[in-house]
Amino acid sequence: MAAIATDTALNGQTPDAPETEERAAKKPESLWKDMWYSLCQNKPAMVSLFIIALLVVVAIVTAVAPGILPYDPYAQDLSASFEPPSAAHWFGTDQQGRDIFCRILIGSQISLTVGLLSVAISLAIGVTLGAVAGYKGGVIDTVIMRFMDMMLAIPSILLAIAFMAALGRGIDKAIIAIGFVSIPEYARIVRSQILAVKQSDYVAAARVIGDNDAIIIFRHVLPNVLPSIIVRATLGISSAILDAAALGFLGLGVQPPAAEWGDMLGRGRNYIFAAPYTMIFPGLAITVTVLAFNLLGDGIRDAFDPKARKR
Repeated sequence: MAAIATDTALNGQTPDAPETEERAAKKPESLWKDMWYSLCQNKPAMVSLFIIALLVVVAIVTAVAPGILPYDPYAQDLSASFEPPSAAHWFGTDQQGRDIFCRILIGSQISLTVGLLSVAISLAIGVTLGAVAGYKGGVIDTVIMRFMDMMLAIPSILLAIAFMAALGRGIDKAIIAIGFVSIPEYARIVRSQILAVKQSDYVAAARVIGDNDAIIIFRHVLPNVLPSIIVRATLGISSAILDAAALGFLGLGVQPPAAEWGDMLGRGRNYIFAAPYTMIFPGLAITVTVLAFNLLGDGIRDAFDPKARKR
């Protein structure tokens, strides 16, 4: 035994060194690193992330420097009406001679703004209501969730139309309407997650040290349901963009001369046979954007799921 200990000491190792190295090798990485690595292995999600990043860059650049566009998206030239796609006008021109390609680029500002701000509204209100309902329980839970059930009983687009009829037309009204109709989804998700974690030991420990309900909810409980919130918010942006396009198609959303994809699609339907490109390209912009957010949301959901996570 002495000889073995001597040989081990001479080699500069201890008997427990291999076991220590093995444990260090198995040390788990952080959730966010594992999630990002898994997301990077998901090709559809990464392509979608690239498309979304490109849309964001386009929206920012066209907002800061609109002169970078080859044509003024709002300038009318009736002599150039309904020009088909060409080298001069990649996507053709509409009934008023405006370049469709430039209008689609400038329209990304409206679609992303409506998507992000409406989700921010529904996220803030829905998460708060769901957290309070799930944590407090009892009569408060019953009242809040029955009201959410009443909202869910009405199709979201019909409820948004009702809000628009009451509030009036415009981008700000569309943001409010779409944001409010999405509140129940976030409230139900957060409530169900909090019901599963509010009896955990760390919540009991927070109560013992004297933390009040607000601190427990927002510091200890909500961070543990954050993955579900992120996934739903990503998918919610696509739903908000689609709802905004639907309102614009019906003439209830963003009003002319603003370049909004749904409004462009609705106005182009009158020329579906004479100039189909006036419908095709705005429709493709909506489809690609909504699909990109959906695929990214699915990728994030799989990345947060340890069973589906790619390593």
